[in-house]
Amino acid sequence: MRRPEKPGARDTALEVLLQIDRANAWSDGSLKRTIAKNALDSRDAALATRLAYGVIQNRLMLDYYIGVWCSQRPGHLEPLILNILRMGGYQILFMDKIPHHAAVSEAVDMTRRWGRPKAAGMVNAVLRKFVTNWLDMPPLPQDDEAAYLSIRYSHPKWLVEQLLVLLGREEAEAFLRLDNEIVPTTIQTNTLCTTPEALQKELHAASVAAEPHPWLPGCFTISGTGDLERLDAFQKGHFMVQDAAAKLVAAVASPESTDRVLDMCAAPGGKSFALAMAMGDKGDILSCDIHPHKLKLMESGAARLGIHSMRTALADGRENHAAWVGMADIVVADVPCSGLGIIRKKPDIRYKDPRELDKLPAVQRAILDNGATYVRPGGVLVYSTCTVLPQENDDVVDAFLAAHPDFCREPFTLPQPLGQCDGSITLWPQRHGTDGFYICRLRKRAE
Repeated sequence: MRRPEKPGARDTALEVLLQIDRANAWSDGSLKRTIAKNALDSRDAALATRLAYGVIQNRLMLDYYIGVWCSQRPGHLEPLILNILRMGGYQILFMDKIPHHAAVSEAVDMTRRWGRPKAAGMVNAVLRKFVTNWLDMPPLPQDDEAAYLSIRYSHPKWLVEQLLVLLGREEAEAFLRLDNEIVPTTIQTNTLCTTPEALQKELHAASVAAEPHPWLPGCFTISGTGDLERLDAFQKGHFMVQDAAAKLVAAVASPESTDRVLDMCAAPGGKSFALAMAMGDKGDILSCDIHPHKLKLMESGAARLGIHSMRTALADGRENHAAWVGMADIVVADVPCSGLGIIRKKPDIRYKDPRELDKLPAVQRAILDNGATYVRPGGVLVYSTCTVLPQENDDVVDAFLAAHPDFCREPFTLPQPLGQCDGSITLWPQRHGTDGFYICRLRKRAE
Protein backbone atom coordinates (compact mmCIF):
# COMPACT_ATOMS: atom_id res chain seq x y z
CA MET A 1 0.00 0.00 0.00
CA ARG A 2 1.36 3.39 -1.01
CA ARG A 3 1.59 5.94 1.82
CA PRO A 4 2.21 9.69 1.47
CA GLU A 5 5.80 10.84 1.94
CA LYS A 6 4.72 13.64 4.28
CA PRO A 7 1.57 12.47 6.07
CA GLY A 8 -0.79 15.17 7.31
CA ALA A 9 -3.58 15.06 9.89
CA ARG A 10 -6.02 13.09 7.72
CA ASP A 11 -3.34 10.63 6.61
CA THR A 12 -2.38 10.09 10.23
CA ALA A 13 -5.98 9.48 11.28
CA LEU A 14 -6.40 7.02 8.40
CA GLU A 15 -3.23 5.19 9.40
CA VAL A 16 -4.53 4.84 12.97
CA LEU A 17 -7.93 3.58 11.81
CA LEU A 18 -6.25 0.96 9.64
CA GLN A 19 -4.07 -0.16 12.55
CA ILE A 20 -7.18 -0.61 14.67
CA ASP A 21 -8.90 -2.63 11.93
CA ARG A 22 -5.95 -4.80 10.95
CA ALA A 23 -3.85 -5.19 14.09
CA ASN A 24 -6.56 -4.78 16.74
CA ALA A 25 -4.52 -1.83 18.05
CA TRP A 26 -5.80 0.45 20.79
CA SER A 27 -6.67 3.90 19.50
CA ASP A 28 -4.96 5.94 22.22
CA GLY A 29 -1.59 4.22 21.94
CA SER A 30 -1.76 4.07 18.14
CA LEU A 31 -2.55 7.79 17.93
CA LYS A 32 0.30 8.73 20.21
CA ARG A 33 2.82 6.65 18.26
CA THR A 34 1.62 7.68 14.81
CA ILE A 35 1.40 11.39 15.61
CA ALA A 36 4.99 11.25 16.89
CA LYS A 37 6.20 9.23 13.87
CA ASN A 38 4.59 11.68 11.44
CA ALA A 39 5.91 14.70 13.39
CA LEU A 40 2.58 16.53 13.45
CA ASP A 41 2.36 19.95 15.04
CA SER A 42 -0.21 20.53 17.78
CA ARG A 43 -2.92 21.74 15.39
CA ASP A 44 -2.63 18.75 13.05
CA ALA A 45 -2.34 16.39 16.01
CA ALA A 46 -5.63 17.74 17.37
CA LEU A 47 -7.34 17.27 13.99
CA ALA A 48 -5.98 13.73 13.58
CA THR A 49 -7.22 12.85 17.05
CA ARG A 50 -10.65 14.34 16.44
CA LEU A 51 -11.02 12.48 13.14
CA ALA A 52 -9.86 9.11 14.48
CA TYR A 53 -11.96 9.24 17.65
CA GLY A 54 -14.93 10.70 15.78
CA VAL A 55 -14.97 7.86 13.27
CA ILE A 56 -14.64 5.25 16.02
CA GLN A 57 -17.44 6.83 18.07
CA ASN A 58 -19.81 6.95 15.10
CA ARG A 59 -18.65 4.01 13.01
CA LEU A 60 -21.87 1.99 12.90
CA MET A 61 -23.96 5.01 11.89
CA LEU A 62 -21.42 6.07 9.24
CA ASP A 63 -21.39 2.53 7.85
CA TYR A 64 -25.18 2.50 7.77
CA TYR A 65 -25.30 5.60 5.56
CA ILE A 66 -22.37 4.44 3.42
CA GLY A 67 -24.40 1.27 2.84
CA VAL A 68 -27.40 3.34 1.73
CA TRP A 69 -25.46 5.15 -1.00
CA CYS A 70 -22.72 2.74 -2.02
CA SER A 71 -23.30 -0.12 -4.48
CA GLN A 72 -21.14 -2.36 -2.27
CA ARG A 73 -21.87 -3.26 1.32
CA PRO A 74 -19.45 -1.56 3.73
CA GLY A 75 -18.14 -4.92 4.89
CA HIS A 76 -17.15 -5.79 1.32
CA LEU A 77 -15.14 -2.61 0.78
CA GLU A 78 -11.37 -2.54 1.15
CA PRO A 79 -10.59 -1.19 4.66
CA LEU A 80 -8.59 1.68 3.17
CA ILE A 81 -11.53 2.92 1.08
CA LEU A 82 -14.08 2.28 3.82
CA ASN A 83 -12.12 4.35 6.33
CA ILE A 84 -11.65 7.20 3.84
CA LEU A 85 -15.44 7.21 3.37
CA ARG A 86 -15.99 7.12 7.13
CA MET A 87 -13.65 10.07 7.66
CA GLY A 88 -15.32 12.08 4.91
CA GLY A 89 -18.79 11.28 6.20
CA TYR A 90 -17.80 12.19 9.75
CA GLN A 91 -16.49 15.60 8.66
CA ILE A 92 -19.70 16.34 6.74
CA LEU A 93 -22.07 15.30 9.52
CA PHE A 94 -20.19 16.38 12.63
CA MET A 95 -17.49 19.00 11.93
CA ASP A 96 -18.96 22.46 11.39
CA LYS A 97 -15.65 24.21 10.68
CA ILE A 98 -14.71 22.05 7.69
CA PRO A 99 -16.57 23.03 4.47
CA HIS A 100 -18.34 20.11 2.86
CA HIS A 101 -16.57 20.59 -0.46
CA ALA A 102 -13.23 20.41 1.36
CA ALA A 103 -14.19 17.17 3.11
CA VAL A 104 -15.11 15.61 -0.24
CA SER A 105 -12.08 16.86 -2.18
CA GLU A 106 -9.67 15.86 0.59
CA ALA A 107 -11.15 12.35 0.63
CA VAL A 108 -10.84 12.05 -3.15
CA ASP A 109 -7.24 13.32 -3.06
CA MET A 110 -6.46 10.91 -0.23
CA THR A 111 -7.84 7.99 -2.26
CA ARG A 112 -5.43 8.83 -5.06
CA ARG A 113 -2.56 9.64 -2.71
CA TRP A 114 -2.86 6.22 -1.07
CA GLY A 115 -2.66 4.45 -4.42
CA ARG A 116 -6.33 3.78 -5.25
CA PRO A 117 -7.10 6.20 -8.14
CA LYS A 118 -9.77 3.89 -9.62
CA ALA A 119 -11.86 4.25 -6.44
CA ALA A 120 -11.77 8.06 -6.44
CA GLY A 121 -14.99 8.40 -8.45
CA MET A 122 -16.92 6.13 -6.10
CA VAL A 123 -15.62 8.00 -3.05
CA ASN A 124 -16.66 11.29 -4.62
CA ALA A 125 -20.15 10.00 -5.48
CA VAL A 126 -20.88 8.54 -2.03
CA LEU A 127 -19.68 11.58 -0.12
CA ARG A 128 -21.67 13.91 -2.37
CA LYS A 129 -24.74 11.99 -1.21
CA PHE A 130 -23.74 12.85 2.38
CA VAL A 131 -23.50 16.53 1.37
CA THR A 132 -26.85 16.53 -0.42
CA ASN A 133 -28.67 14.85 2.47
CA TRP A 134 -26.81 16.04 5.55
CA LEU A 135 -29.74 18.09 6.87
CA ASP A 136 -32.27 15.33 6.24
CA MET A 137 -30.54 11.97 6.48
CA PRO A 138 -32.50 8.78 5.74
CA PRO A 139 -34.20 7.48 8.89
CA LEU A 140 -32.57 4.75 10.93
CA PRO A 141 -34.49 1.49 11.56
CA GLN A 142 -37.38 2.20 13.92
CA ASP A 143 -38.98 -1.21 14.37
CA ASP A 144 -36.25 -2.58 16.66
CA GLU A 145 -35.37 -0.41 19.65
CA ALA A 146 -32.00 -2.04 20.28
CA ALA A 147 -31.05 -1.90 16.60
CA TYR A 148 -31.95 1.79 16.37
CA LEU A 149 -29.91 2.72 19.45
CA SER A 150 -27.04 0.52 18.30
CA ILE A 151 -26.74 2.36 14.98
CA ARG A 152 -27.60 5.82 16.34
CA TYR A 153 -24.86 5.72 18.99
CA SER A 154 -22.55 3.12 17.38
CA HIS A 155 -22.55 0.55 20.17
CA PRO A 156 -22.87 -3.20 19.53
CA LYS A 157 -26.42 -4.44 19.70
CA TRP A 158 -25.62 -7.05 22.36
CA LEU A 159 -24.42 -4.30 24.70
CA VAL A 160 -27.43 -2.08 23.96
CA GLU A 161 -29.76 -4.98 24.77
CA GLN A 162 -28.08 -5.47 28.16
CA LEU A 163 -28.24 -1.76 28.95
CA LEU A 164 -31.94 -1.63 28.10
CA VAL A 165 -32.59 -4.42 30.61
CA LEU A 166 -30.42 -2.78 33.29
CA LEU A 167 -31.51 0.83 32.81
CA GLY A 168 -34.59 1.17 30.63
CA ARG A 169 -34.80 3.16 27.40
CA GLU A 170 -34.28 6.71 28.67
CA GLU A 171 -31.27 6.04 30.85
CA ALA A 172 -29.70 3.55 28.44
CA GLU A 173 -29.83 6.20 25.71
CA ALA A 174 -28.26 8.76 28.06
CA PHE A 175 -25.40 6.33 28.77
CA LEU A 176 -24.84 5.71 25.06
CA ARG A 177 -24.97 9.41 24.21
CA LEU A 178 -22.41 10.32 26.89
CA ASP A 179 -20.03 7.67 25.57
CA ASN A 180 -19.70 9.76 22.41
CA GLU A 181 -19.21 13.15 24.08
CA ILE A 182 -16.03 14.89 25.23
CA VAL A 183 -14.97 13.78 28.70
CA PRO A 184 -13.79 16.38 31.22
CA THR A 185 -10.39 15.66 32.73
CA THR A 186 -10.46 15.07 36.48
CA ILE A 187 -7.36 15.52 38.62
CA GLN A 188 -6.60 14.81 42.27
CA THR A 189 -4.52 17.12 44.45
CA ASN A 190 -1.37 15.52 45.80
CA THR A 191 -1.93 16.45 49.43
CA LEU A 192 1.54 15.16 50.30
CA CYS A 193 3.06 18.34 48.86
CA THR A 194 0.35 20.95 48.30
CA THR A 195 -3.24 21.92 49.07
CA PRO A 196 -6.29 22.11 46.80
CA GLU A 197 -6.38 25.88 47.21
CA ALA A 198 -2.72 26.28 46.27
CA LEU A 199 -3.07 23.91 43.30
CA GLN A 200 -6.05 25.79 41.93
CA LYS A 201 -4.13 29.09 42.11
CA GLU A 202 -1.13 27.47 40.42
CA LEU A 203 -3.25 26.11 37.59
CA HIS A 204 -5.07 29.40 37.08
CA ALA A 205 -1.69 31.16 36.86
CA ALA A 206 -0.82 28.75 34.05
CA SER A 207 -4.08 29.67 32.23
CA VAL A 208 -5.67 26.33 33.06
CA ALA A 209 -9.36 26.43 33.99
CA ALA A 210 -9.69 24.33 37.16
CA GLU A 211 -13.09 23.99 38.77
CA PRO A 212 -13.62 22.10 42.05
CA HIS A 213 -15.21 18.72 41.48
CA PRO A 214 -18.91 18.99 42.35
CA TRP A 215 -18.81 16.37 45.10
CA LEU A 216 -15.28 15.01 45.57
CA PRO A 217 -13.05 17.14 47.85
CA GLY A 218 -9.52 17.84 46.65
CA CYS A 219 -10.35 17.09 43.01
CA PHE A 220 -10.81 19.40 40.03
CA THR A 221 -12.12 19.22 36.50
CA ILE A 222 -9.74 21.01 34.17
CA SER A 223 -9.67 22.33 30.61
CA GLY A 224 -7.37 24.40 28.45
CA THR A 225 -4.31 22.37 29.41
CA GLY A 226 -2.74 21.60 26.03
CA ASP A 227 -0.13 18.93 26.78
CA LEU A 228 -0.99 18.34 30.41
CA GLU A 229 2.33 16.67 31.24
CA ARG A 230 4.21 19.86 30.35
CA LEU A 231 2.55 21.84 33.13
CA ASP A 232 4.91 22.77 35.97
CA ALA A 233 2.30 21.61 38.45
CA PHE A 234 2.32 18.16 36.85
CA GLN A 235 6.10 17.90 36.64
CA LYS A 236 6.39 18.93 40.29
CA GLY A 237 3.97 16.18 41.26
CA HIS A 238 1.28 18.50 42.58
CA PHE A 239 -1.53 16.44 41.05
CA MET A 240 -2.35 13.24 39.23
CA VAL A 241 -5.00 12.50 36.64
CA GLN A 242 -7.65 10.17 38.00
CA ASP A 243 -11.36 9.85 37.38
CA ALA A 244 -13.57 10.43 40.42
CA ALA A 245 -14.81 6.83 40.28
CA ALA A 246 -11.29 5.38 40.50
CA LYS A 247 -10.43 7.80 43.29
CA LEU A 248 -13.29 6.33 45.33
CA VAL A 249 -11.49 2.97 45.58
CA ALA A 250 -9.18 4.54 48.17
CA ALA A 251 -12.19 5.99 49.99
CA VAL A 252 -13.88 2.57 50.11
CA ALA A 253 -10.66 0.91 51.28
CA SER A 254 -10.42 3.57 54.04
CA PRO A 255 -6.83 2.75 55.08
CA GLU A 256 -5.17 3.69 58.36
CA SER A 257 -1.73 5.32 58.21
CA THR A 258 -0.09 2.17 59.61
CA ASP A 259 -1.80 -0.35 57.32
CA ARG A 260 -0.13 -2.87 55.05
CA VAL A 261 -1.81 -2.67 51.64
CA LEU A 262 -1.49 -5.06 48.70
CA ASP A 263 -2.65 -3.70 45.33
CA MET A 264 -2.85 -6.82 43.17
CA CYS A 265 -3.35 -5.38 39.66
CA ALA A 266 -1.95 -1.92 40.26
CA ALA A 267 -0.74 -0.53 36.92
CA PRO A 268 -0.66 2.27 35.94
CA GLY A 269 -0.62 3.04 39.67
CA GLY A 270 -3.36 5.60 40.25
CA LYS A 271 -5.14 3.66 42.99
CA SER A 272 -1.89 2.92 44.80
CA PHE A 273 -0.98 6.61 44.61
CA ALA A 274 -4.39 7.62 45.99
CA LEU A 275 -4.00 5.11 48.83
CA ALA A 276 -0.55 6.49 49.64
CA MET A 277 -1.96 10.03 49.81
CA ALA A 278 -4.83 8.86 52.02
CA MET A 279 -2.27 7.25 54.35
CA GLY A 280 -0.02 10.31 54.50
CA ASP A 281 2.73 8.31 52.74
CA LYS A 282 3.03 6.09 55.82
CA GLY A 283 2.39 2.40 56.22
CA ASP A 284 3.39 0.02 53.43
CA ILE A 285 1.92 -0.45 49.94
CA LEU A 286 2.97 -3.33 47.70
CA SER A 287 1.85 -2.64 44.12
CA CYS A 288 1.90 -5.58 41.73
CA ASP A 289 1.50 -6.12 38.02
CA ILE A 290 2.18 -8.86 35.50
CA HIS A 291 4.15 -6.63 33.08
CA PRO A 292 7.72 -5.51 33.97
CA HIS A 293 7.50 -2.26 31.97
CA LYS A 294 4.41 -1.26 33.95
CA LEU A 295 6.35 -1.61 37.20
CA LYS A 296 8.80 0.98 35.90
CA LEU A 297 5.87 3.21 34.93
CA MET A 298 4.47 3.00 38.48
CA GLU A 299 7.87 3.64 40.04
CA SER A 300 8.30 6.73 37.87
CA GLY A 301 4.86 7.99 38.86
CA ALA A 302 5.54 7.45 42.55
CA ALA A 303 8.84 9.33 42.26
CA ARG A 304 7.11 12.27 40.52
CA LEU A 305 4.52 12.44 43.30
CA GLY A 306 7.10 12.10 46.08
CA ILE A 307 5.64 8.81 47.35
CA HIS A 308 8.02 6.63 49.39
CA SER A 309 5.66 4.15 51.06
CA MET A 310 5.04 2.16 47.87
CA ARG A 311 7.02 -0.80 46.54
CA THR A 312 6.44 -2.75 43.34
CA ALA A 313 6.54 -6.46 42.59
CA LEU A 314 6.14 -8.55 39.46
CA ALA A 315 3.22 -10.90 40.09
CA ASP A 316 0.28 -12.54 38.36
CA GLY A 317 -2.83 -11.91 40.46
CA ARG A 318 -3.96 -15.50 39.94
CA GLU A 319 -0.77 -17.07 41.32
CA ASN A 320 -0.34 -17.42 45.06
CA HIS A 321 2.76 -16.16 46.88
CA ALA A 322 3.12 -17.97 50.18
CA ALA A 323 5.09 -15.11 51.75
CA TRP A 324 2.13 -12.78 51.34
CA VAL A 325 -0.54 -15.03 52.84
CA GLY A 326 -2.36 -13.32 55.71
CA MET A 327 -0.04 -10.29 55.66
CA ALA A 328 -2.29 -7.49 54.37
CA ASP A 329 -4.68 -5.27 56.28
CA ILE A 330 -6.17 -4.26 52.92
CA VAL A 331 -6.06 -6.03 49.57
CA VAL A 332 -7.24 -4.17 46.47
CA ALA A 333 -8.24 -6.29 43.48
CA ASP A 334 -8.91 -3.90 40.59
CA VAL A 335 -9.21 -6.73 38.13
CA PRO A 336 -8.89 -6.96 34.34
CA CYS A 337 -12.34 -6.35 32.88
CA SER A 338 -14.24 -5.52 29.72
CA GLY A 339 -13.70 -1.78 30.26
CA LEU A 340 -17.24 -1.03 29.12
CA GLY A 341 -17.51 1.72 31.73
CA ILE A 342 -14.73 3.75 30.09
CA ILE A 343 -15.89 3.67 26.46
CA ARG A 344 -16.11 7.46 26.55
CA LYS A 345 -12.30 7.54 27.05
CA LYS A 346 -11.40 4.46 24.99
CA PRO A 347 -14.06 4.40 22.27
CA ASP A 348 -12.77 1.31 20.46
CA ILE A 349 -13.51 -0.90 23.49
CA ARG A 350 -17.09 -1.18 22.24
CA TYR A 351 -15.97 -3.19 19.21
CA LYS A 352 -13.97 -5.87 21.02
CA ASP A 353 -15.05 -9.48 20.53
CA PRO A 354 -17.74 -10.27 23.12
CA ARG A 355 -16.60 -13.91 23.13
CA GLU A 356 -13.35 -12.75 24.71
CA LEU A 357 -15.28 -10.80 27.32
CA ASP A 358 -17.14 -13.95 28.31
CA LYS A 359 -13.85 -15.37 29.60
CA LEU A 360 -13.25 -12.50 32.03
CA PRO A 361 -15.41 -13.53 35.03
CA ALA A 362 -13.32 -16.69 35.47
CA VAL A 363 -10.13 -14.58 35.57
CA GLN A 364 -11.73 -12.07 37.94
CA ARG A 365 -12.91 -14.81 40.26
CA ALA A 366 -9.44 -16.42 40.28
CA ILE A 367 -7.82 -13.13 41.28
CA LEU A 368 -10.42 -12.51 43.98
CA ASP A 369 -9.99 -16.04 45.38
CA ASN A 370 -6.22 -15.56 45.47
CA GLY A 371 -6.47 -12.10 47.01
CA ALA A 372 -8.59 -13.49 49.82
CA THR A 373 -5.63 -15.55 51.02
CA TYR A 374 -3.55 -12.40 51.52
CA VAL A 375 -6.07 -10.68 53.82
CA ARG A 376 -5.37 -10.98 57.54
CA PRO A 377 -8.26 -11.99 59.82
CA GLY A 378 -10.40 -8.90 60.29
CA GLY A 379 -8.91 -7.26 57.19
CA VAL A 380 -10.56 -5.80 54.08
CA LEU A 381 -10.71 -6.96 50.47
CA VAL A 382 -11.79 -4.34 47.90
CA TYR A 383 -12.96 -5.59 44.50
CA SER A 384 -13.33 -3.12 41.63
CA THR A 385 -13.78 -2.95 37.87
CA CYS A 386 -14.27 -0.28 35.22
CA THR A 387 -17.34 -1.97 33.79
CA VAL A 388 -21.07 -1.83 34.50
CA LEU A 389 -22.07 -5.39 33.65
CA PRO A 390 -23.40 -7.48 36.56
CA GLN A 391 -21.69 -10.63 35.25
CA GLU A 392 -18.32 -9.00 35.99
CA ASN A 393 -19.43 -7.27 39.18
CA ASP A 394 -22.09 -8.48 41.62
CA ASP A 395 -22.22 -11.93 40.04
CA VAL A 396 -18.49 -12.44 40.63
CA VAL A 397 -18.78 -11.22 44.22
CA ASP A 398 -21.81 -13.42 44.89
CA ALA A 399 -19.95 -16.51 43.64
CA PHE A 400 -16.94 -15.54 45.75
CA LEU A 401 -19.01 -15.14 48.92
CA ALA A 402 -20.73 -18.49 48.35
CA ALA A 403 -17.29 -20.12 48.41
CA HIS A 404 -15.82 -17.94 51.18
CA PRO A 405 -18.17 -17.81 54.17
CA ASP A 406 -15.43 -16.07 56.17
CA PHE A 407 -16.04 -12.90 54.08
CA CYS A 408 -19.09 -10.64 53.95
CA ARG A 409 -20.05 -7.39 52.26
CA GLU A 410 -19.47 -4.40 54.51
CA PRO A 411 -21.38 -1.10 54.15
CA PHE A 412 -19.44 2.12 53.54
CA THR A 413 -20.19 5.80 53.19
CA LEU A 414 -19.09 8.03 50.30
CA PRO A 415 -19.41 11.79 49.77
CA GLN A 416 -22.87 13.09 48.86
CA PRO A 417 -24.73 12.60 46.62
CA LEU A 418 -23.54 8.97 46.82
CA GLY A 419 -23.93 8.60 50.59
CA GLN A 420 -24.48 5.24 52.30
CA CYS A 421 -23.72 2.12 50.25
CA ASP A 422 -24.72 -1.39 51.25
CA GLY A 423 -21.39 -3.06 50.56
CA SER A 424 -21.07 -2.16 46.85
CA ILE A 425 -21.82 0.58 44.33
CA THR A 426 -22.05 0.84 40.56
CA LEU A 427 -21.18 4.30 39.27
CA TRP A 428 -22.67 5.51 35.99
CA PRO A 429 -21.68 8.47 33.78
CA GLN A 430 -25.31 9.53 33.27
CA ARG A 431 -26.00 9.45 37.04
CA HIS A 432 -22.77 10.52 38.66
CA GLY A 433 -20.69 12.18 35.93
CA THR A 434 -17.96 9.56 36.39
CA ASP A 435 -16.66 6.60 34.47
CA GLY A 436 -18.78 3.49 34.67
CA PHE A 437 -17.27 1.71 37.66
CA TYR A 438 -17.97 -0.92 40.33
CA ILE A 439 -16.55 -1.10 43.86
CA CYS A 440 -17.29 -3.65 46.57
CA ARG A 441 -15.91 -3.76 50.13
CA LEU A 442 -15.55 -7.20 51.73
CA ARG A 443 -14.56 -7.81 55.35
CA LYS A 444 -12.82 -11.01 56.49
CA ARG A 445 -14.14 -12.25 59.78
CA ALA A 446 -11.69 -12.11 62.67
CA GLU A 447 -10.57 -15.44 64.10
